[in-house]
Amino acid sequence: MSAAVDLLCWVLGDGETPVHPDIARDVLDDALAREVDPLRYCASSLGINETLVMQRAARWADLAFHETVPRGLERQIDPDRLDALSEMRSFGLVVLGRPVVFSAPDFTRVLRLAEQRRLNPDLRDKICLVPDTALRDFVSRCAAKALIDSARQRLARRWPYASAHLELTRAARLAFIAALVLLVALVLVAPYHFQYLLLPLVIVLLLAPSIIRLAALGTRPRAGAPPQRPDDAELPVYSVLVPLRDEAQMVPQLFAALRNLDYPPERLDIVFVVEETSPETVAAVTERLGDPRFSLVRVPDAAPRTKPKALDYALPLCRGEFVVVFDAEDVPDPAQLWKAALRFRDAPELVCLQARLEIDNGRSSWLATMFAGEYAGLFGVLLPALARWRLPMPLGGTSNHFRISVLREVGGWDAYNVTEDADLGLRLARRRLAVDVLDSCTVESAPTRFVPWLGQRTRWLKGWMQTFIVHNRNPRRLARETGFGPALAFEILALGMITGPLLHVGFVLVFAAGLVTGHLPIPAHPGWSAFYGGVLVLGYGSALALNLAGLKRLGRRELMAPQALLPFYWIIVALAMLRAAVDLARRPYFWFKTPHRPAGRDTLPKRLQLSNRPIRWPLASK
Repeated sequence: MSAAVDLLCWVLGDGETPVHPDIARDVLDDALAREVDPLRYCASSLGINETLVMQRAARWADLAFHETVPRGLERQIDPDRLDALSEMRSFGLVVLGRPVVFSAPDFTRVLRLAEQRRLNPDLRDKICLVPDTALRDFVSRCAAKALIDSARQRLARRWPYASAHLELTRAARLAFIAALVLLVALVLVAPYHFQYLLLPLVIVLLLAPSIIRLAALGTRPRAGAPPQRPDDAELPVYSVLVPLRDEAQMVPQLFAALRNLDYPPERLDIVFVVEETSPETVAAVTERLGDPRFSLVRVPDAAPRTKPKALDYALPLCRGEFVVVFDAEDVPDPAQLWKAALRFRDAPELVCLQARLEIDNGRSSWLATMFAGEYAGLFGVLLPALARWRLPMPLGGTSNHFRISVLREVGGWDAYNVTEDADLGLRLARRRLAVDVLDSCTVESAPTRFVPWLGQRTRWLKGWMQTFIVHNRNPRRLARETGFGPALAFEILALGMITGPLLHVGFVLVFAAGLVTGHLPIPAHPGWSAFYGGVLVLGYGSALALNLAGLKRLGRRELMAPQALLPFYWIIVALAMLRAAVDLARRPYFWFKTPHRPAGRDTLPKRLQLSNRPIRWPLASK
């Protein structure tokens, strides 16, 4: 019997008795056919706890084993080695005055170590095997200082003029707020005074966004045959980042959703990125570890306390060729990862794909209904159109897939931007990198109560202000890097999003005052009256049409009628905008954490209720 088969006999056994060699040979053949390390295959695909796998391998090789690398042995890792962290499989330390190498070897390395142990009996005192996740946890602890410094400074070092940390000065923030007030005031008086002089402002802030929305309505989704799932051996290693803070109640649902991904488990690298200040969440994740697909990275408490900083902290530890971000409440389409991998394979120029986000609780409250309409219009209509036109695409905060090498090269996420997705989409456009939408969905839940909704929307709008300020510190450079057309499209969409709610409330107040006083504020010249009347109808109509078209494409017709209340919804959006402006001036990097609740069994998507596919054990009958 070969050493490889003998090793697997013991790994597949019960710890005391090995399995029959025929079973071990079949498992070995299956793992090699899938081009997967046999030890990882046993743990991820056959359901054996990874700690047991390594413990049995160590016993077979007659080497020491420990479930973790003992605490107190940490030593700092050179910051220049951060990009190599994901590949580290061993770490040399001094224990009680003796050098010891803690190693999480692959199958081939275990065979070599066993042979070396046979030739050199002293090796047993010099090598200690540990589970891969234990070594990874130890390495991240050793690199904590370098990782946190990199998370906060990587973008500033690589791309200083695109970093909110450097460009978002107090003077720049206050100047922007003053300009915003002036801009809104000028547009509000434009129908009555200096009409020709102020007409360009009206076109940019009111007319142009409406035209873009109407043009997007005429852009149909790309048609084509449904993609065919590749064989497991053709799929690359895929990293999944799941940032969490105070989300212990969401962990069971998250594990169920991620286990349901239709992707070879031995090629999944799912990293839960949890703030150390959330001990309950850390404990909830820790008690579910043991499957090598899943690992935990603890993020030290350090400013800024933002999601992008946590993502940047974990990025050097990712092992995949591609990486995707999922949030605490996400339930992704099980096929999403292989669909993304297939698109990346077939279109080498693509560096980022944004999956569609859908709201599953749109009927739970009026706020959720309006939120669902917004998401349907944005992810179902506007973003596909922007992608087709090759214009800057504001990414969603979740379900965006990247080539990890390119993401690292552009500096990752901006740790200081509280709408990091919009910023990253524009930075990719500044490098003229191809971004597209992915025909796959991730289900989310919208806030159903006003206070969480207001806090989340305030953060989003503050982030858009940050993005606009940072990337407009040198507009000429922005236009040169993206191209004039894409830069103009960004200015129109960003300014429209920032000023639109305020202008809406301003017009409402002006007309309300006119009704009270009996003097309706109608421009004296009938031509201007007709023009501004048409502009307002076009603005409201295009926004409503975008939401309705998105809901229609999703088949959510029951949510269409309430979208007529969009003008009332914009009033509370304007309130969020005012709070965002105050926040920008006082605490620009404050991150409001949106609270989430697990989906109930009656509202949980069917694909999650039917999750937990059985572990592959094709040889159980032997």
